[in-house]
Amino acid sequence: MSYAQNLWLFSLLLFGIIIVPGMDMLLVLSNALAGGRRAGLTATSGIMMGGTAHTIIGATGVSIVLKLAPSLLTGLLFAGAAYVAWIGITLIRSSITVDAVGGAVGGAHGRSPWIAFRQGAVTCLLNPKAYLFTLGVYPQFLKPQYGPLWLQAVVIGILTVLTQLAVYGSLALAAGQSRDFLLTRPRATIAIGRGAGLVFMMVALLTAWHGFRSG
Repeated sequence: MSYAQNLWLFSLLLFGIIIVPGMDMLLVLSNALAGGRRAGLTATSGIMMGGTAHTIIGATGVSIVLKLAPSLLTGLLFAGAAYVAWIGITLIRSSITVDAVGGAVGGAHGRSPWIAFRQGAVTCLLNPKAYLFTLGVYPQFLKPQYGPLWLQAVVIGILTVLTQLAVYGSLALAAGQSRDFLLTRPRATIAIGRGAGLVFMMVALLTAWHGFRSG
């Protein structure tokens, strides 16, 4: 797999996890509805800071493994593939809707931009699933043959924050329409979740295949 193909695959997986309705999405919508577009975009910037932190942690974890026990990397590939497959199966079997995640999002009280930013950052940083996802997925995409790990991590970090900005920023700018769409079209949000699940399954199979080839 070339480096460009590796990045495309990561971008597809990243978009799949971000587009699924969850607490980050609801936080952006609630802030945008309560405090306007500025509050929604500020919450998005807090989530982007959290995404940057996850990138640093994931890259650091991969670097430590490569330095102390490089033979474990193949095992991490299979473990990561299994974890991604589990997420995919869960999404395919689930019926994710806004109400199921956190109820209607229009009841938030007005808040300052700093509070919106802090909420976005804390929600992202304290999400244990995000750390599991990062530590399970990053070994599949940060590889020595593609060059310095720190440079690969910078690219992945940029892709992460840009994808968060594109998805959550768009929701913040069109909060009312986004809320109505998510609340009144549960079948659409279910389809989004299950479509993302199929993406996760595809990535898991490709990762396992490359693990067998490198093992």
